[in-house]
Amino acid sequence: MFEYRILKRLFDVTLACIGTFLLSPVLIFVALAVKLDSPGPVFYRGMRAGFQGKPFFMLKFRTMVANAERLGGFSTSLDDPRITRVGKWLRKYKLDELPQLFNVIVGQMSFVGPRPEVLSETANYSSEERALLSVVPGISDWASLRFANEGEILKGSPDPHEAYRLLIRPEKIRLGLRYVRERSFFVDVKIITQTLTRVAFSHVAFGLESESEKPNERISSAT
Repeated sequence: MFEYRILKRLFDVTLACIGTFLLSPVLIFVALAVKLDSPGPVFYRGMRAGFQGKPFFMLKFRTMVANAERLGGFSTSLDDPRITRVGKWLRKYKLDELPQLFNVIVGQMSFVGPRPEVLSETANYSSEERALLSVVPGISDWASLRFANEGEILKGSPDPHEAYRLLIRPEKIRLGLRYVRERSFFVDVKIITQTLTRVAFSHVAFGLESESEKPNERISSAT
């Protein structure tokens, strides 16, 4: 496992540095688009629980109006009025996540790992769920692939956060814990490959029907 952690970190730093360099024109273009679209900062800095629960600021391009968290909850549906015009486009193609390359470079995040949660959520983790904090959080994992359309799932809900807790959270936790148990360099490469494929062909329905991504029955039962 020690060798895996070293290899994973080298892979993360190398890929993040190369990605930041190659995507620098995109980063600049998106930053300008966000700034010109609506008043407020270019970046969103959200406090999240990192490795062993240590708080850190996760970076994103801002996709909502300034001070959006004061106007509503953390869970966001596709029809949330707080989302800006440019924000809708950034969320659709996951471009809002690109600044997390900097989180990866400094070691706060990895390319693959359970998505970091807000501190109020992790404070209520059960003893089993706290295993999610035993690994560095990531940009993508099995749950990110399964719930790439999270905003669509929550669309129309009068209480998006409650809908999230009922429809998404249980399966998200299950898939996150599975990653913690079965993580390996091969699994990381598989998740990265499927994530890039989904982003590149986001207009195509991308069904994941392997054993690790078959939560439909559980979600249906939750509704």
